[in-house]
Amino acid sequence: MIISVSSRHQLRSYTCKRCLALPSIPPTRHHSHLHRPPHPPKSKLPSTPARTRFAPSPTGYLHLGSLRTALFNYLLAKRTGGQFLLRIEDTDKKRTLPDAEARLYDDLHWAGLEWDEGPGVGGGCGPYRQSERSELYQEHADMLLVSGHAYRCFCSTQRLNQLAEQRSNLGLPTDYDRACASILKEESDDRAANGEPYVVRLRVPDVYPQFTDLVYGKIGKIAKPGRRGDNTYEDPILLKSDGLPTYHLANVVDDHHMRITHVIRGTEWLIATPKHLAMYEAFGWKQPEFAHVGLLVDERGNKLSKRNFDTDIASFRDKMDIFPEALVNFVALLGWSHGEKSDIMEMKELIEKFTMRFTKGNTTVTLGKLSFLQNRHARLRIDSGGPPFEEIVNKIIEAINKND
Repeated sequence: MIISVSSRHQLRSYTCKRCLALPSIPPTRHHSHLHRPPHPPKSKLPSTPARTRFAPSPTGYLHLGSLRTALFNYLLAKRTGGQFLLRIEDTDKKRTLPDAEARLYDDLHWAGLEWDEGPGVGGGCGPYRQSERSELYQEHADMLLVSGHAYRCFCSTQRLNQLAEQRSNLGLPTDYDRACASILKEESDDRAANGEPYVVRLRVPDVYPQFTDLVYGKIGKIAKPGRRGDNTYEDPILLKSDGLPTYHLANVVDDHHMRITHVIRGTEWLIATPKHLAMYEAFGWKQPEFAHVGLLVDERGNKLSKRNFDTDIASFRDKMDIFPEALVNFVALLGWSHGEKSDIMEMKELIEKFTMRFTKGNTTVTLGKLSFLQNRHARLRIDSGGPPFEEIVNKIIEAINKND
């Protein structure tokens, strides 16, 4: 079927059929499910090029929250003339989805987030899949064992479960009791050499290092002493019994060796940051700058999950026919504040206007704003002509043909 388009003006108010079904909510920049706190002072950009990364796990598909994390790191790198890296954290083989990594690449390309280093691109800090870096993690776990900042734990799963249950019944923290921390190194080495299963635990300091977060400022309350009282310690596992690293070890080692200068991530990782800083100190490394942004939540205040297909990026693209520039514009406004009169921005403008000015607290996601942005970006496509305009026409043709 062929349709003659006599005037672009007729299409200026075009919004795809699925977008018309979105909730009719007056467009607002964002809401917080808490009382909205005042915006923090405008954060200065780094004076040197930032080197950032996006490090997803292929245990699910790219969703709004993870796209926002990738976007903020991308914008900071591009705004400062730095580099944006992609790293695949694929050590959880049991939960890995076979098609998740390929879909991740497709979704990032579609959104216009091209990485400077990473899978398919290469770079001087590879490999960029954690499953291919096991020897590096083992080497650094051994370094901490030698320096005394870590120790082998030979406790069985049964003992650890019993300990946790007993302490939970008493209303006490279920942390580890350091039963293996006093084992002499020679004995520990012999038991490991004889094949006895073990994990490697970080020996947390009596007091965690404090740090200044670029969003929340000086962190003191979260930087609690490592000792939890009643002879229990947080002492997180760094290396599992199968030789694979946990998030804590791999994250710190990779960020250091990939020369990451700035880490923008969700506030769910704020409480883990003191442990990471303890590892940076143990290794004698300079830590990156951290910026923890509030979580994206639904209207009930529940965190958006990558297993929630309602927020799957592929759903916005394939089922709702959302333009990539509209979705990127929408996601950028979730928790980021700018000083412009208009919220309508394409990628080039987002890069030019980007600052580290993030809103404290969680952000509630509603789709009324997305409908508004889709409409405005459709007008921009029509005005600009060329392939973007032709794509709109093709979508109209497809929709009409489906209804015939």
